[in-house]
Amino acid sequence: MKAVVFPGQGAQRRGMGRELFDASPELVDEASEILGYSLRTLCLDDPHRQLGRTEYTQPALYVVGALAHRQWRESTGGEPDFLAGHSLGEYCALHAAGAFDFATGLRLVQRRGALMAQARGGGMAAVVGLDAARLGELLDEGGFSGRLTVANDNAPRQQVVSGDTATVDALVAHLDARDVRCVRLNVSGAFHSPLMRQAQQDFARFVDGFALGAPATPVIANATARPYVPGRTAHTLVEQIVRPVRWTESVHHLLDQGVTDFVELGGRVLGKLIDQIRSAPRPAARPEAPAAPLEGPAAPVDTPHAPLDSADDTRGARPGTPAAALGSPVFRRRMGVRHAYAVGGMYRGIASAEMVVRLGRNRMLGFLGTGGLPLPEIEQRVKEVQHGLADGQPYGVNVLADHDDPAAERALVDLLLRHSVPAIEASAFMQMTPALVLYRARGLRRGADGRTVCDHRIMAKVSRPEVAEQFMAPAPEPVLDRLRRENALTDEQVRLARTVPMSHDITVEADSGGHTDGGVATVLMPAMLGLRQRAQDRYGYHEPLCLGLAGGLGTPAALAAAFMLGADYVLTGSINQCTVESGMSTEVKDMLQDAGIADTGYAPAGDMFEFGAKVQVLRKGVFFPTRANKLFSLYSHYDGIEEIPEKTRSLLERTYFGKSVEEVWDEVCRYLRSQGRDTEIDRAETEPKHKMALVFRWYFFHSTRLAMNGEGSGKVNYQIQTGPALGAFNQWVEGTELASWRHRHVDRIGLMLLDGAAEHIATACRHWRDTLGAPSA
Repeated sequence: MKAVVFPGQGAQRRGMGRELFDASPELVDEASEILGYSLRTLCLDDPHRQLGRTEYTQPALYVVGALAHRQWRESTGGEPDFLAGHSLGEYCALHAAGAFDFATGLRLVQRRGALMAQARGGGMAAVVGLDAARLGELLDEGGFSGRLTVANDNAPRQQVVSGDTATVDALVAHLDARDVRCVRLNVSGAFHSPLMRQAQQDFARFVDGFALGAPATPVIANATARPYVPGRTAHTLVEQIVRPVRWTESVHHLLDQGVTDFVELGGRVLGKLIDQIRSAPRPAARPEAPAAPLEGPAAPVDTPHAPLDSADDTRGARPGTPAAALGSPVFRRRMGVRHAYAVGGMYRGIASAEMVVRLGRNRMLGFLGTGGLPLPEIEQRVKEVQHGLADGQPYGVNVLADHDDPAAERALVDLLLRHSVPAIEASAFMQMTPALVLYRARGLRRGADGRTVCDHRIMAKVSRPEVAEQFMAPAPEPVLDRLRRENALTDEQVRLARTVPMSHDITVEADSGGHTDGGVATVLMPAMLGLRQRAQDRYGYHEPLCLGLAGGLGTPAALAAAFMLGADYVLTGSINQCTVESGMSTEVKDMLQDAGIADTGYAPAGDMFEFGAKVQVLRKGVFFPTRANKLFSLYSHYDGIEEIPEKTRSLLERTYFGKSVEEVWDEVCRYLRSQGRDTEIDRAETEPKHKMALVFRWYFFHSTRLAMNGEGSGKVNYQIQTGPALGAFNQWVEGTELASWRHRHVDRIGLMLLDGAAEHIATACRHWRDTLGAPSA
């Protein structure tokens, strides 16, 4: 197999490209017009000594690389099996793979070079003759870990370090005193490090103006050392600015794929590095490296000694510890996470973009909360998550079943497909809808071994066996047929959808905050495990199903119990809305941190009001549970608002609604019209009971809005969905700094719970061993 590679900055030399320019004069002229200066003069003569300046170097190397590929392809008539490029060279690789045209690539590179040239206050140094492990020891010894980034892992004995100027200078002196060759590089900034964050943000805004495609030939990304993921081209290029160049890992990956022939175009720099990588023994795998997912792109590994953002400053379970071994390794590999732990997507963005990013950066899975949010706001938050995470770092988006408006559900899924969201959390579904099936089937393709590859993961949240069975089965044939007739799916996608379950990962939800059927974990989990075995036997899935558990998980002992019941992973909810990253108002967080185990109650669910579905909510300090139950009682006893006694109706207007019923109805009508649901209004005008339901539903929306905004005048009407798990957590951290939500971070909470659960299980096992008199292992 053959790989074509392109060098990056440092490969430039005066006179480069002479024969290429003569062969493609029209492209050279186009490049000069875009750049505003003669590219031929710059590369061949460099009269103003500009070729070594970043803003000129990068466009010049891109053009030479692109023309070299064009000449190579025309002269050989061949196509490579893989493409790769070092830093700037990655743009040449992507152009060669058809991700964007020549002019688009040049405009991107021109802007990238200008932004990187503007960077100040940072520097880089090349360290030669040390392997990564020994360099790490010297960084630790000198106190440089966390202050410097290994920006380029070029070869087993060649690393480049980035950081602020003073720290780089100190490192050079530190290594020089130990007879280690360390050369200060002539650059203006700390490239491929977090110090380039401003350039990254400016570049992200620029890239938003372009439509970048997926590579037709696999391109190995510097940031992940794995192939580009479809739909993530722009995001990966933006991340490349601040992420290390993992060249050694990239070459190892290509060798593992069977590449034997490397062709370097546009320079003569990478060949020597590749030879060194090939000939050097590979180091043992780092313990923190998560195994690649069973299917789809492999997850990236953290770069050693790279400084973490403030969001990564966590303490708790780490790979190699007992906590990291809890749950199913299948789940951890499949989702690309370190721990069998996830955070659910709480309503109206309580599970915020900030929360999901913080979790993802620590290789923990979080779902963005979208319920109740308009599509433009959801799209903006999805972009925030994607810009905040590197390729392969895990995240997902919650999709809440819309029983009133299936078109809205479909519109949300269409949005997530456009943005190539890799996983969704399906909540409150009673059956498989076209939108869910579309999302699942669109992510199916046939792998090189002929097996079905799943690029779109659905984590279903269920509390009823009959619903779980649907998610464990392949997509329903009638829905597949309908989507095929609409040309929403191809014949191949329909065939593949018959070979996999709707969801490989199913969260069993016991009694919990928010929507609940009041299930008991010790009853539900064994029953669901039986269903899973029957589904596995019936359908013969190649990839195993995993069952998680949610509901009531607020202490280490609770998590330990979940794993001992057979859960492959756990999912937490209520405890996470009382954290710094939560999108809930500070007023509500202040209330939640003081909640006890007995301070919650049940109320009707606003989105399923007529069905009598329940949610679990905070009752301490608010009247919402009592008032919500009163509304359902009125709905059950009367056939229309007009039948409600005047005294009661007046009470509703004065204390519940804060306005007249007529004003509430006008507001409801405006909302329904804005959503294109005029038929709902027509129905309400002829069905008084339906109109009453819509008016009462408004109160549930209103009470949630009051809580989210922290409106003090409406505090007694706050709807705060939470369960007793939060009270148990509050009790667990009482007397510690985590008693205040201002010290609670979502990732730290998860790691502490997992650490505690592992210790709880270990202690119990020691007790059982001692009690039963079993010999120790």
